[in-house]
Amino acid sequence: MSSTVADILVETLYQIGVRQIFGVVGDALNPLTDAVRRDRRIEWIGVRHEEGAALAAAGQAKLTGKLAVCCGTTGPGANHLVAGLYEAKKDHAPVLAISGGVPAGKRGLDYLQENTPDLLFRDVAVYTQTVISAEQAPQVFHQAIAQAYAKHGVAHISLPADVIGAKTSAGMQSIHTLRPATDVMPAAEELQRAAQMIDQAKSVAILAGQGARNAVAEITALGEKLQAPIIHTFRAKDMQAYEHPYWIGGVGLIGGAPGVDALQAAELVLMLGSDYPYSEFLPTKGRTIQIDERGFVLGRRTAVELGITGSVKPAVEQLLHLTSGNTDGAFYKKVSEDRRKWNAMLDKHAEADGNAKKIKPQTLARKIGEMADRDAVFVVDTGVVTLWCGNWIRQSGRQRLLASFNNAAVGTSLGQANGIQALDRERQVIVAVGDGGLTMLLGEFMTSVEHRLPVKVVVFNNREWGLVHLEMEGAGLPAFEGSEFPNMDFAAFALACGAQGYTARTPDELDGGLRRLLASSGPAILNVLIDPSELPVMPHIKLDQIWNFGLAKVKETMSAMAGS
Repeated sequence: MSSTVADILVETLYQIGVRQIFGVVGDALNPLTDAVRRDRRIEWIGVRHEEGAALAAAGQAKLTGKLAVCCGTTGPGANHLVAGLYEAKKDHAPVLAISGGVPAGKRGLDYLQENTPDLLFRDVAVYTQTVISAEQAPQVFHQAIAQAYAKHGVAHISLPADVIGAKTSAGMQSIHTLRPATDVMPAAEELQRAAQMIDQAKSVAILAGQGARNAVAEITALGEKLQAPIIHTFRAKDMQAYEHPYWIGGVGLIGGAPGVDALQAAELVLMLGSDYPYSEFLPTKGRTIQIDERGFVLGRRTAVELGITGSVKPAVEQLLHLTSGNTDGAFYKKVSEDRRKWNAMLDKHAEADGNAKKIKPQTLARKIGEMADRDAVFVVDTGVVTLWCGNWIRQSGRQRLLASFNNAAVGTSLGQANGIQALDRERQVIVAVGDGGLTMLLGEFMTSVEHRLPVKVVVFNNREWGLVHLEMEGAGLPAFEGSEFPNMDFAAFALACGAQGYTARTPDELDGGLRRLLASSGPAILNVLIDPSELPVMPHIKLDQIWNFGLAKVKETMSAMAGS
C-alpha cells in the first residue's frame, strides 16, 4: 500500500517520540501540515517567525537530548530558520529542520523564491539533502535523523512541492535505530593510569561540563571521596543544587573566584565532559586529565597530560573503585572557605537597600530563583542579564537553566522557552531577558498566547544594550548613543496580546509583581525597570579595566555636559 511522503514523515516522527512540530504554514509545506492535521497525534505549533520555530526546537532538544523538529517553507521561510538553528548547532542538540522547495521542473530558472538550500544549510547542519523523488524519501529521512543523533546537531531536508505530496510504496526501515547515542566505554588501561595520577596528587579539582550531565551522582561521590571541589561550566550550573558543599561554583566571567582559583591551585584537574572555550580560565600549572566521548576535543583548550576518549559516567564509575581517596583535605577546606566569602559578597550585592529608589538587578535575579517552583526551567537570554542570572540564581538541583551557551545570541530566550513549555504546559518556565533581547523576536509572545503556553517573562529593563555598554566602558570609551534606546510599555503590550502584564518600578513593587507574574494562569510579562548603573561582579577583574570604567564615566559626564 502506498503513502504520501508527508504521511511517511509524520508517522516516522511519531514513532521516534516527536510530539510537536514548529513552523509557519506555506505552499510547499501544505501536504505536511495536512498530514499532521489528519494524523492528529502530533501538534502543529504555528509560530510568528521561522527563527522562533528553530529556537523552539533547539530549546526542546537542549533540554531533553531528543530530536525536535522545525519547518520553513520555500525560499525566505527556510532562510529564516538558519539563524535559530545555530542555537542547536553550537549547543550540540539534535534538531531536524524541514524546508520546502520549488518543483524540480522549475529549478535553475530563477523561479519565484528559488534558492539552493543544501548550500545555505551547509554550515549549520551536520547533514543536508534535497529529496528528488518519493522513493528516495524514506532513506533520506532515516539518514537525516540518524546523523542528527550521532553527530549531536542539525539535520536538514528539503522537500520540493512535487515530492512531499507524492505517493510511494517505499517505507521506513529500522526505525528502532533512530535514538540518542549510547555511552562510549573508555579504555580500562587509561582509567588505571588516571587513577594512579589521582592517587599521586595531594589536591584534586574537578571541572564538570554538559557532557557529565548523566553522571551527577557519580561525580559528586568522587568529589567527596577525593575531597575535590567540583567546579562547573555555566551550562552545567544546574546539574547539582547550588548549596551542595562540593558544588563550589562556576568558572569564567559567569562564575566566581573560588572556582577559578581552585583550578589554578590544584595539583591535578579532572576535566569531565567539558570543552570550555575560554582557555585563560583553565589550568596552566598542574597536571590535567580530560575525559570526553568526543576524542577531537581532548587537549583542544588546554594542555592535558592524559586524554581519555569515553563517556563520563562509565569512566567515573570505574574511578570510584580504582582511586584510594588519600588526598589532603586542607585544599578542599580552603576552597570551601573562599566560597563562603564569595557567597557573602554576592548576598551583600543582592540585598535591597531600604532607601533605594531603583531595583537592583542582582536582587531581581535572586528573587526569581527563590520564588520559582523547585522544578522550574529558567531560560536566560544573552547579555548582561546572563551575568545577573548566572551569578545570583541559586538553583535547587531540580531546576533547569538554559541559555544561548555557545551561540551567545541575543533574543533567543522566548523562542526556546516556547518549545520547552510545549513539552509540559504544567511546568513553570521563566524567561529572563533584557529589553533589547525581548524586542528582537517580540512576535513570539503571540505564539505563547495563541498556543496557551504559560511562559512567564521577566524583563530586565535597563533601556540600553547593557553588555555592549559595559564593553564600551571596559575599553575606556564613553557609551555610544546607539547602545541606548526607548522602549514600549511591555506590560501594556502583554495586555494587548490578551495575556497578563505587570510592571515593577521601585523595590517596594518587586515582590508583589513577581508573585502576580508567577501566579498567572497563562503567559505573562513582568516589566522590571532595573538600575542600569549596577555592575556585575567578575572574578579577578584587572586593574586597567577598573580604570577604564572610571575613565569612561568621566567621558560620559563631560559629553552630557557639552550637550546640555
